[in-house]
Amino acid sequence: MKKRKIGNSDLLASSLGLGCMGMSEWYGPTNDEESRATIKAAFDMGLNFFDTADVYGNGHNETLLGKAVKGIRRQVVLATKFGFLPNEAGLNAHPDYVKQACDASLSRLGTDYIDLYYLHRIDPKIPLTDTIGAMADLVTEGKVRYVGLSEVSVASLKLANSVHPITALQTEYSIWVRDIELDIMSACRELGVAIVPYSPLGRGFLTGKLTSPRQFGQRDYRKNIPLFQPGNFEANLDIVKELEKIAASKKCKASQVALAWLNAQGHDVFPIPGTKRLTYLEENINSLKITLTIDELNRINNFSLRVRGERKNDEGMQLVDRS
Repeated sequence: MKKRKIGNSDLLASSLGLGCMGMSEWYGPTNDEESRATIKAAFDMGLNFFDTADVYGNGHNETLLGKAVKGIRRQVVLATKFGFLPNEAGLNAHPDYVKQACDASLSRLGTDYIDLYYLHRIDPKIPLTDTIGAMADLVTEGKVRYVGLSEVSVASLKLANSVHPITALQTEYSIWVRDIELDIMSACRELGVAIVPYSPLGRGFLTGKLTSPRQFGQRDYRKNIPLFQPGNFEANLDIVKELEKIAASKKCKASQVALAWLNAQGHDVFPIPGTKRLTYLEENINSLKITLTIDELNRINNFSLRVRGERKNDEGMQLVDRS
């Protein structure tokens, strides 16, 4: 798999990463043995960019990933995040906490440095410049190589970058969530900041495997997202049907068309689809072999505008910086 630099860094990452969150929570039952096998298989297939966060499974996800890459640590790019407190206790981006959180992540990951360290969400109680200053100190100390942000506005991105170079912005981006195209994408490109889309498969919706909201289990948080709620869910299935038409013509899966669309958005875009299963991992990686025509890209751009519903519930949207 081709490797390319992430933003303004010298980190060489695979064009596709692996989001590991679902291996610990949010998407139904988990299985550590299966997840570790998927991570190792991903590396064997050429993928070297792995994404986690301290809040995923209250630290479990970092521990899981750290054990899975033990022995190949120097050959992979590890990205993690801080800012959310455990057990939904709010946000903390105080400079003292930044350093405490980093040390805890290093311990769980079983490493002495983090390649890409994101502020998961801006803490409105703490000046952003103070938080970024503390993250810059971690770079100076050698505990962190590069600094990233997640779900921030153009103004916040530029302010943070004035304190310390920002290497990557992680944000939700897919065929059915395209709001970053309004302004943040151009700002990233102006500053040389890579774009790391999470949920590039629409939290599984764009795979075509979801046909009813009744498929969600008790612990599946998607049932609380407006995009997935009755009425919106059924209307949004039309988008999946359009994807499936293109997929059928190319003899591939709808999910692969969705990832191919993202891959066509630029060499500075590094999607991180999450999966716990080897079968889906292989499908995701094989999406890199698919090239969409201009006509197909235009068709997708047009029918994706018909999406109904917000990408997060009201509580989730309050944590997205739009200042």
